[in-house]
Amino acid sequence: MKVILSIKPQFVEKIFEGTKKFEFRRLLFKNKEVKKILIYASSPISKVVGEFDIEEVIHMELNSLWQETSKQSGITKDYFFDYFKGKENGYAIKIKRFKMYKEHLAIEETFGVKAPQSFAYVKEKELQFV
Repeated sequence: MKVILSIKPQFVEKIFEGTKKFEFRRLLFKNKEVKKILIYASSPISKVVGEFDIEEVIHMELNSLWQETSKQSGITKDYFFDYFKGKENGYAIKIKRFKMYKEHLAIEETFGVKAPQSFAYVKEKELQFV
């Protein structure tokens, strides 16, 4: 099972550079069988650009989550706490290995779903990598 996550282009770049090892979420998909994340780079790219395997999902109180992940977060402390404003706990998806696609993919034509606000489940597809 795979999930598509919408991620801002500046963070997608940090994931592919290897400087962002965690993807943070206020809410998380319920299906525990999800092992792979497809990366939808939001506007202005608006394409599925690659994927990564999930090493682990961390769910904890925000101060502890920041302490645990900050060195490999790819974001500032202020951004982290602004993102989670109003929440007591958060999720950090640890990125195991990532792959960039040879061609960026149109989400609706390729996967039959609209660009997700947070995430969308998708069926398995064979995709080519760089």
